[in-house]
Amino acid sequence: MISLATPESRQRLALTLLWLTPALWSVNYLVARSAPGVVEPHMLALGRWSLAGFILSLIARSELWRLRRSILQLGWQYLALGTLGMLVCGAWVYQGAKTTSAMNIALIYAASPVLIALGAVLWLGERFSWRQGLGVALALTGVCHVVVKGQWMSLAQVQWTVGDGWMVLAMISWAGYALLQKKWASPLSATARLAAICMGGVLVLLPFAVWEWLQADTPPWSAQASFLVLLAGLLPGVGAYWAYGFCQKVLGASRVATSLYLSPLYGGLAAWLVLGESMGFHHVIGAGLILPGIFLASQQAQR
Repeated sequence: MISLATPESRQRLALTLLWLTPALWSVNYLVARSAPGVVEPHMLALGRWSLAGFILSLIARSELWRLRRSILQLGWQYLALGTLGMLVCGAWVYQGAKTTSAMNIALIYAASPVLIALGAVLWLGERFSWRQGLGVALALTGVCHVVVKGQWMSLAQVQWTVGDGWMVLAMISWAGYALLQKKWASPLSATARLAAICMGGVLVLLPFAVWEWLQADTPPWSAQASFLVLLAGLLPGVGAYWAYGFCQKVLGASRVATSLYLSPLYGGLAAWLVLGESMGFHHVIGAGLILPGIFLASQQAQR
């Protein structure tokens, strides 16, 4: 059992999770690509966060009950975070995946850590050293190299769709979600806080999911839909969001944001292993830029 009693042990765990969290999130790419025709976006998001919220609430039940008054007083914050993190960054991502390509999704989301890092410096007053800035630049270059498959001229050939608009909104929303979590101090642990945010997200998602369920063209519920909900709820749901919240609390918003640059790389690996998509030399070059970039950007700013 890992002890989290000391700041050093929490720091070590957070630095480890920094590399694992994007791998958990990459599972959501597979879920999003498998969902059309099987389960509607808001229904999938509602199932995902209902499951995640139930598990987290069960784990943190004593803390949630003990601090119930504080949770109710700050209920508007959990509704706001649930809207940003579970509705916009959940259901709207699944909606956008219906009409946009994986390349466009990765390219748009690559801007999210930049917004978070800038917001953390300008709004939260976090320090950002030249070494961290170099890490961000290296990682962003690596991401772009991966998503354009090493063919930089293809940037001019990107075809934008309605789905890209959903992804832009999700990208901005994620930056807001990450920054507000850091801005709004909470007495709750990472587990209990995410459970409370899930409650807010479920309340916001519920009317949209009911509306989808009542539509004539909604596909009937199936075993595949249940599997997608289970997969999304456990890995990119409970696992990734809890790890991200813990890392942000320990390391700071700007340092943790750069770990999102690993998502396109991990997503490519997942597509290669699970979907049989080809692995190119551009992934190797991208990894050679992304990995040291993450290392530099995650270092503590010197005072």
